Amino acid sequence: MANFEIEHTRLASGVWEGVLRDASGSGRAPEIEVMHREQPIAHELQEAPDAPGQWLLRVPVPPETLNDGVQVFLISDRESGAQLAAFVLQGGEPPEEDIRAELALLRAELDMLKKAFRRHCRESG
Repeated sequence: MANFEIEHTRLASGVWEGVLRDASGSGRAPEIEVMHREQPIAHELQEAPDAPGQWLLRVPVPPETLNDGVQVFLISDRESGAQLAAFVLQGGEPPEEDIRAELALLRAELDMLKKAFRRHCRESG
């Protein structure tokens, strides 16, 4: 099974970008899933031209996801369900404390775990 890692490179013009690396060396193309509030987000993934085992990930942030408050985007390996990265966007009034962003990330991760647990129960039940 491949083991992927993502390194954030930048957020520019409404597009989050990162480099995905195959840490296991399997050479298998990744199947990536980007989610916001349990809804899939369209993304682009293409093999890096001069770097075998690396892919360029681009996630255009949909305008409808930009709202007041903390917005969490989760990037995971579709096959294993493992979370590879997350990015957070804050809109509106600045938060009183950074704990709001942490809480939003924990909620998003909990939603992902609930979904995986339900899937596991369906498949093994």
